[in-house]
Amino acid sequence: MNKITRIVAYLLLISCFFSCQPSTNWKEAVDSIYIDWEVKTNFTEEEGQFEASFGIENRSQYPLGEKGWDLFFSMAPRGILSSENAKITHINGDWYKLSPIDGFALAPGESILIPYVGIEGVIKETDAPMGMYFVFYSEDGTSEEVIPVKNLEVKPFLRDEQRLRGAMDEEAPYSAESQYERNENLVKLDKEELLPIIPTPFSVRKGNGQFILEEKLAIEFENGLSNEAKYLSEKLSELTGVKFSTHEGVSNNQGIVLKLAKMEVNGKRDEAYKLDVNQNGVVLTGSDPAGVFYGVQSLLALLGNDAYLNQKLPLSLPYINIADSPRFGFRSLHMDVARNFQTKETIKRTLDIMSHYKLNHFLFYTTEDEGWRLEIPGLPELTEVGGQRQHASSMDDPSVHPGYGSGPFAYMEGKNGSGFYTKDEFVDILKYAKERHITVIPVLNFPGHARAAIKSMEKRYLDLMEEGRTEEAEAYRLVDPEDKSQYMSAQSFKDNVVNVANASTFDFYLKVVDELTKMYAEAGLELKKMHSGGDEVAEGAWTASPQARELLKKLPEIKDPKNLQTYFFSTLLEKLEGRDLEMHVWEEMVLLKDESGVYKPNPAFAGKKVVPYIWNNMFDYPDLGYQLANMGYDVVLCNVSNFYFDLAYSNDPEEPGLYWAGFVNTKNAWAFAPYDWFKTTYKTSMGRTIDRAKEFKDMVRINPDAKDHIIGLEAQLWTETVKGSDMAEYYMFPKMLGFAESAWAAERDWEKEPDLVKMDQNIAKGWNQFANRIGQTALAKLSWWNGGYNYRIAPPGAKVEDGKLFANVNFPGLQIRYTTDGSEPNEESALYTGPVEIEGEVTLKVFDETGKGSRTIKVSPKNWELRESN
Repeated sequence: MNKITRIVAYLLLISCFFSCQPSTNWKEAVDSIYIDWEVKTNFTEEEGQFEASFGIENRSQYPLGEKGWDLFFSMAPRGILSSENAKITHINGDWYKLSPIDGFALAPGESILIPYVGIEGVIKETDAPMGMYFVFYSEDGTSEEVIPVKNLEVKPFLRDEQRLRGAMDEEAPYSAESQYERNENLVKLDKEELLPIIPTPFSVRKGNGQFILEEKLAIEFENGLSNEAKYLSEKLSELTGVKFSTHEGVSNNQGIVLKLAKMEVNGKRDEAYKLDVNQNGVVLTGSDPAGVFYGVQSLLALLGNDAYLNQKLPLSLPYINIADSPRFGFRSLHMDVARNFQTKETIKRTLDIMSHYKLNHFLFYTTEDEGWRLEIPGLPELTEVGGQRQHASSMDDPSVHPGYGSGPFAYMEGKNGSGFYTKDEFVDILKYAKERHITVIPVLNFPGHARAAIKSMEKRYLDLMEEGRTEEAEAYRLVDPEDKSQYMSAQSFKDNVVNVANASTFDFYLKVVDELTKMYAEAGLELKKMHSGGDEVAEGAWTASPQARELLKKLPEIKDPKNLQTYFFSTLLEKLEGRDLEMHVWEEMVLLKDESGVYKPNPAFAGKKVVPYIWNNMFDYPDLGYQLANMGYDVVLCNVSNFYFDLAYSNDPEEPGLYWAGFVNTKNAWAFAPYDWFKTTYKTSMGRTIDRAKEFKDMVRINPDAKDHIIGLEAQLWTETVKGSDMAEYYMFPKMLGFAESAWAAERDWEKEPDLVKMDQNIAKGWNQFANRIGQTALAKLSWWNGGYNYRIAPPGAKVEDGKLFANVNFPGLQIRYTTDGSEPNEESALYTGPVEIEGEVTLKVFDETGKGSRTIKVSPKNWELRESN
């Protein structure tokens, strides 16, 4: 085609686009447009960048021209530096759009490649663009049609330049061989020697013999323990199909007896219990009802795998004497339901299983930038606007735009961006948690992470102003309308910080607290603990707000606008005085910026029922938690390198999750020394091995008399990459088992070992034992409990040497099955028991004793490589 012919064809294409647009069936067109996305490399000329590309193939009969459409999508937030053949724009948060540029033309049957460069390496399929949709516009720019994309392919990450984050990434590329090396020192132990109770009780003495549980046995309980007796009866009935009767009062008949008594175990009086099983029956004595409840959990675990696999009477319990109490009084799980919503049923399933592992707090993260998930009487906009995500004409609209693949429409099938809990549902959750001795801590995250609330209250403001109700409109407004501040939050939001200079912001907060208080009262509870967030207020917030400027003039001692965060929290505490609330916050809320720009602990809130949560043990100030504890703050440890369940198990591109702070597996959650966490912080976020003795040498350590200020531990499940209950459970299990051991079990001997080499050797021995307990005693129960949880089984490790296949598992006791004909292994396939000579490709898969399997891998003796399939 010569130059003149190409020009004529192009002009005809553009003419056709505009002349034919009114009659174009864009739904039909979009259904025939195929898009692929690929990471080209993370090893760019400039370190810390990536190159990727979109491929668009137009199989429809309609052309795409240089005007009249945009392609919107969500993607793990990354700055866009450049693009070719089209313009890629970051709008807000993880919301982007791809727009045609002058001269863009994609005729029917043609394809185009759109390369671009962004910031930070991309190594996961869960980083890929998602929730993609076209918006088509009329000539005046009005949106005419919004159509989701059906055909999107994420190309696999096969090369090291795709699987590593750049030259700074010191993690080994994921492979079957790397996993084999990770598992190589694990040895299978005799199942009969493994205690099936997780977390480990303080004291266990085994006897000789078994007590048989039969239908005729009753559960007797003392006054005040009807809830615990009912719970035990229901679980045993679910397990056996037989109803176990309960009655108040204790007889001398054989059976199960639940009692209360004063006791102290390992110096603890709260939540302690003793469990005695002998020829006369079962006696479970607690220091309080919570102690009895945790004794019930140990009893249920003691039944062993056979009970959960066979699910019928009779059941047997070994003769045993257990005395137990928790190491920490605060043992918590955080779940974010704002980024991606989880149903009430999922929350209740989570509460029940976390109570089995003896966790007693639940940080219920219902408010964030991306969603407001709780009905608040009197403020319906919070759920009408903040409870759903949908396409917006711009980030300035009074609505919550798409995020994390939620797509253009609210409540799209298979999406998780929209949803909320009614007041009645929330009260039901509170009651359910109460029965399981779990304290639910609600969140109202201010002053940052507040976009959903801001947009909801802007919609309220605009609606009331239209009605001429100015005073009501202003009542709960959360922004300074003249604020021109420019900032970018950690999640790439440009508009997520409330106005701290206006009384309406505080009035809003108090309104929500008052409504929460009523809900707790309806559930028969008192609201005693609340989380106020306070993290990640971006630099630049409030710097161009006239109202903030006036406030700083009145309070010159504040100096830096960043310290308006401290002003906000201090003022909030004053306004909450008299409500007897213990305020929990992220560590940033108790920091002050000094004249040199350095953040330092602020002593102002110490001793004032303010509890900071410490996540940072890797960046900037890894000793901050100990500084705060030494200052007198009660602190909760949430160390990112150990307890962030949303961080991926590994750097396998198919393994979902984030990795901004590295990778977290079950062992990370288990191997944690709370009074010297430097010893159990092994790698940087980029995989470099830390010289713990050298690099942490000058860090502040906790004072001996400040150890009691570490009141507990919390695991985090942020949900940017979590879609639905199955994914949530996959992220939590089996990590929760390692976390529960760190939170409940007594201090382990290796924690006190000063020699790091010896400590690591002892950790290896302890982990081998715990990994065996997971592999041989825990999974059958997880498969049964509440109909079964979607726990993760890791693919096998494997290597080929001298024509022989070597394979292993991460939890001894799991089985490897394999085939040599390319078929998918099942429970009837050959069982791997040791090195096998192979000539061609072998397909392997791990199974537990319930039949649940891992992903499949394929290895071959020549130039062997890992390949996986779902």
